[in-house]
Amino acid sequence: MSGLFRQFELKKIAPLGLSPAEQRRLWFRNFIKAFLAIYLTYACMYLIRTNFKAAQPSLKADFGISTLELGYIGLAFSLTYAVGKVILGYTIDGRNTKKIISALLICGSVVGIVFGLALSAFGAVVGFFLVLWALNGLFQSVGGPASCNTVYRWVPRKRRALYMGIWNTSHNIGGALAGAIALWGANVFFDGHVAGMFIFPAIIGLVIGALGYFWGKDDPEELGWNRCEEIFEEPVEEENVAAESMTKWQVFKKYTIANPLIWVLCVANVFAYVLRIGVDNWAPLYVTEQLHFSKEASVNTIFYFEMGALIGTPLWGIVTGWLKGRNAVVGIGGLVGVAIGLVAYQQATTELVVNASLFMVGLLVFAPLFLIPVAIVDMVPKRGLSVSNGMAGLFGYMFGDSMAKVGLAAIADPKRDGLNIFGWVLHGWGSVFSVMYVACVVCAALLVVVAVAEERKIRFLSKAAKANSEEKMKA
Repeated sequence: MSGLFRQFELKKIAPLGLSPAEQRRLWFRNFIKAFLAIYLTYACMYLIRTNFKAAQPSLKADFGISTLELGYIGLAFSLTYAVGKVILGYTIDGRNTKKIISALLICGSVVGIVFGLALSAFGAVVGFFLVLWALNGLFQSVGGPASCNTVYRWVPRKRRALYMGIWNTSHNIGGALAGAIALWGANVFFDGHVAGMFIFPAIIGLVIGALGYFWGKDDPEELGWNRCEEIFEEPVEEENVAAESMTKWQVFKKYTIANPLIWVLCVANVFAYVLRIGVDNWAPLYVTEQLHFSKEASVNTIFYFEMGALIGTPLWGIVTGWLKGRNAVVGIGGLVGVAIGLVAYQQATTELVVNASLFMVGLLVFAPLFLIPVAIVDMVPKRGLSVSNGMAGLFGYMFGDSMAKVGLAAIADPKRDGLNIFGWVLHGWGSVFSVMYVACVVCAALLVVVAVAEERKIRFLSKAAKANSEEKMKA
């Protein structure tokens, strides 16, 4: 096992003596290799998970798998995904995260191939599918935090939100194309059999995983350079200096467990995920059952939601840069827009209005979804980044994603009696929308707490920078 972990150690080399100016000149061409590796790898992770959403109508119609059973398979993914974010996140901190997510993509792709082969050979073996999709969730669990680590190591603070926003579009592109790629591959190579919707994307994942493993470096210090703060002549954050002399457990305790704002953001992430998964995961089934759309039209709902998110994530990175890091304020504004978009989606009856509403929700829901991890990045040192973001992911997937997949499935399933919550019986798609409206309100309220803390920090840093500038002018 120790030999396996050595394959993923950061191989820093002795400084080559290049000046910061020379390193800045060479920075982009070296950074973009690592960035493309994590970008394509993370996009492919969504090819081999979002394909399940696109396959749901066929799994239900052709194999008799119920809505609730589909929810349970999704739950299996969510639970291992959530737990893996913390356990694997703790393990990978300080290691070569670019190589790690490439290897994990290969593992997840193998699972997808086995899923498709089992479906083709044995039909609907729901228990086996639960196990396979749980493994897929585990292998994908640290894709996001690991990618953030690579960006964090390469990018200076003033550009971090921008590049995080660009990177975040990778899963939007992967998610948007997943349904179309899976359906195309199944129709062309598997005579339309739904098994092809799992096997074909997994083959693509194997290829990209192998390329990502060898392409680029995870840290400038692997090239014999300085750390990125020194390259761009930025002061190293106090927490990063302190973390150098601390154990991984000490970093975790001080900057994650003992930070109340991290916990507030974790809980806010629960409700943000109820919104995202509640819309994205069930849109194909909702328009099929409620509005009687065709299979092709139902798959298109994923595309329009993800296209909105594709524009939204870099947009929110730019906006929060304009607002000097006021992540929570931007997130609250996005949630107001999400509520309006949900009203339009609920009332829509045509493909045009449905897809326009989903585009709007996708655009706006990623304001909180994208900026919650960015807010966490600003609060913890590099050595604690993966596990801290993993904590938010644990809450988001263990509670938010699970509620959206199983709780909303129980509410929406016409063959069940709904869900009884404190004496209120929630049943039908109308109740599903009610749950999402409540999630908007609660998430916004929690982000108000973070917004106050961020405002205090921004004003403090502004005063400190002004004082430092005045001292330099006097000198």
